[in-house]
Amino acid sequence: MHTYSYLCTMILEKLSLINYKNIREAMLVLSPKINCMIGRNGVGKTNILDAVYFLSFCHSASNPVDSMLIRHGEEFMLIEGTYKADSASSSDDTTIISCGLKKGTKKHFQRNKKEYRRLSEHIGMIPLVMISPSDAMLIEGGSEERRRLMDMVISQYDRAYMESVNRYNKALQQRNSMLKQEEEPDPEIMSLWEEQMAMEGERIYERRRVFVNELTPIFQRYYECISGNREQVAIEYVSHCQRGPLLDVIQRDRQKDRIMGFSLHGTHRDDLVFSLSGHPIKREGSQGQHKTFAIALKLAQFDFLKRTNGGNTPLLLLDDIFDKLDSSRVEQIVKLVAGEEFGQIFITDTNREHLDQILEATSHDYKIFQVEGGEIDV
Repeated sequence: MHTYSYLCTMILEKLSLINYKNIREAMLVLSPKINCMIGRNGVGKTNILDAVYFLSFCHSASNPVDSMLIRHGEEFMLIEGTYKADSASSSDDTTIISCGLKKGTKKHFQRNKKEYRRLSEHIGMIPLVMISPSDAMLIEGGSEERRRLMDMVISQYDRAYMESVNRYNKALQQRNSMLKQEEEPDPEIMSLWEEQMAMEGERIYERRRVFVNELTPIFQRYYECISGNREQVAIEYVSHCQRGPLLDVIQRDRQKDRIMGFSLHGTHRDDLVFSLSGHPIKREGSQGQHKTFAIALKLAQFDFLKRTNGGNTPLLLLDDIFDKLDSSRVEQIVKLVAGEEFGQIFITDTNREHLDQILEATSHDYKIFQVEGGEIDV
């Protein structure tokens, strides 16, 4: 397993934004521990968190089209983050990550002014977990949301995994385009793509299986803690690889796939089944239970990344997470995030009371930023 052992925990010291979404220009000097963004809905609080996310993953959490991140009426955008290793004492341990984008061109993503050849080289350097209202899609959305969760976590500590996923997707694309042809596809070429799908698919399955097995008990502990031991939860990983050698499973239904025009079997159909008290959570549970499930899942992801990355603590982004939760669950989350095991945290909320609760529960350094119409005041 390829881990990023050369890294140490990174703290974001400064964040500079120009024309990012609704923010014309901002320069934030941040707390190494808790950073609170307060303001009404729609003023730009989440955009600050999204920029921090962008610097870890090379793309926005909410918008896959980079050009749409440029402020309305402007020609370019720029994000720059100055990071320092939290154990570092000298200025040599500062890392500057930046991304510039002009309309009609591709983005330039740089580390210390040197452009990456491939963006995948950057993933995992600054591990990060974001908890936001869109996490409801993990429970209510289709299986691709849950696969994306697995891919996002595993790729932050295992570079070979993402390469397997890319090769698998390429083989899947080629097979699908052959299935759509009007004339009968060449069986030998078809077999080559199926063999690649099966080889990479089995690697992907094995890494996902190990990940889910290790994540589940951590997730269950967080859920019990937030819910006050009120419900039992479980995660089950479902894959076509569990039916026998993947090549056999793929080739068995080649004729049916030909009729459909796409591949019905493979790891691109993997899923996670989430259950609450023995029933699928999709059909059971209140909004508060769904939200608790998603938050516990993401906190477990944080814990897992920290362990896997040799104790390097990921950044934690909490975007409007207290909505729809009763006061006892809010209190438990407050206690958790104010604890020692978390590193640098970014929180957005419309409710000043929640933030005051967190700040009272912690002895750590903090900063509060007031956000209004894309303008940020300390």
